Amino acid sequence: MEEGWKQVFLTGEEYKANMAKDILENDGIKTVLMNRHDTAYKSFGDIEVYVQEADEQKALELLKELKN
Repeated sequence: MEEGWKQVFLTGEEYKANMAKDILENDGIKTVLMNRHDTAYKSFGDIEVYVQEADEQKALELLKELKN
């Protein structure tokens, strides 16, 4: 990932990553998903959600409920 981006969410479930992205983008936060699932075995690997460094604290607060 390029400099200036911070990981704010990590999940093995694609639907949760998309929910996190929707929550953040609905609040005006630019979001990037990195799908690290194994290409042969979809059950291995995670999906990482990144935001720009300036939005990290706000993103973490917005995603607090989703992490539980």
